[in-house]
Amino acid sequence: METFQLYSIFNQASGICIDSRKIVPNSLFFALKGDNFDGNNFALKAIESGALYAIVDNKNFVNLNNPQLIIVDDVLNTLQELAAFHRHHIGLPVIALSGSNGKTTSKELLNAVLSKKYATISTVGNLNNHIGVPLTLLNIKEDTDIAIIEMGANHQKEIEKLCEIAQPDYGFITNFGKAHLEGFGGIDGVIKGKSELYDYLSTNNKTTFINFDDEIQLEKAQKINHYGYTFKEKVNADVKFTASYANPMATIELKNIEFISNLTGNYNITNIGFAITIGIYFNIPLKDIKEAIASYIPNNNRSQWITHNNKKVLLDAYNANPSSMKVAIENFKQVEVNSKTIILGDMFELGMYSDEEHSNIIKEVILSNINTFFIGESFWKNKIDHQNLSYFKTVDDFYSFITNTPIISDVILIKGSRKLALENTLDFL
Repeated sequence: METFQLYSIFNQASGICIDSRKIVPNSLFFALKGDNFDGNNFALKAIESGALYAIVDNKNFVNLNNPQLIIVDDVLNTLQELAAFHRHHIGLPVIALSGSNGKTTSKELLNAVLSKKYATISTVGNLNNHIGVPLTLLNIKEDTDIAIIEMGANHQKEIEKLCEIAQPDYGFITNFGKAHLEGFGGIDGVIKGKSELYDYLSTNNKTTFINFDDEIQLEKAQKINHYGYTFKEKVNADVKFTASYANPMATIELKNIEFISNLTGNYNITNIGFAITIGIYFNIPLKDIKEAIASYIPNNNRSQWITHNNKKVLLDAYNANPSSMKVAIENFKQVEVNSKTIILGDMFELGMYSDEEHSNIIKEVILSNINTFFIGESFWKNKIDHQNLSYFKTVDDFYSFITNTPIISDVILIKGSRKLALENTLDFL
């Protein structure tokens, strides 16, 4: 079936489903495959549950002669091609963003700002991969004004592919950090991989938003239409912020206006800076931008301040890499309280850099002079004995320990990779 024919069917459907357990009546079910499942096996169930059609790539379905089965060569490719066709057909501005850290926070802040004036749609949660991006694009409606598409990647050419699907008119990269070093092949590979967004914008004469104070961004944007911000007096940028601080909440000053967020730490300053700058570019009044920044409250274990059993917990357990962990420690050092504790879990997808980066974090913590618990085999393998440090091979070992030896600190930082689910630590405090 040609893409334009499927698009005609898509316009008659109520939406897209990829989970046969969550079928919406008259939706299109795409039978995607994963490492441990094959959506083809649930196609007939999806139709029984009310799907208008099921898009499948198991050629054995031909024998069923079922008119509600649409057989294609590859379901994933078909989903991506349909999304690209829809994006091109509907023709609204698309803003793409990527980066090593802060993508989802930046996306949420920007959505809060732009929705003050426009009907926006943005990536739900962190559905920012080769499946999530098409699904977001296919949620765009005729009355949508702007789409904000988050793009994640852990290998070369992934951002390039996502750009081919989303066809962004604008884009920005939050930062270049030590994330997914194994897949990208080191920090130079991270820069190259993330910069595929710049390459697309340059080739297609589009526009990028940049942080003029980031030397890599400034260099990469020289041959691209660009618009950006600075905190430095002698830098010639489009938006010139006069101050920034996190005491304790990240705040930016512009034209005697304070943009106060509910985000902790100086590492969120760049995320807020992008949201304000892009809001100005799209003619959002400063008072509305100020309200939008103040209204965004982080969730999903991302830099959340939580009060739990009379303790203040900075819960940043959604993910972790060397760059984000370093700035989290630096920020936590500045918190002025009588007693504080750090709980850190292993960082994954570092490959040959794992030992070095885990050792660096341990050394960073030693300099902070804060009592710290390290969890996971990588920290255990690279442990450095110190009076303020304790190590546990598994989360269960750690939970057993603090059950019998409660943490008495007033303020606690919890940070680790998603697989460790360190938010469960709250149950043991």
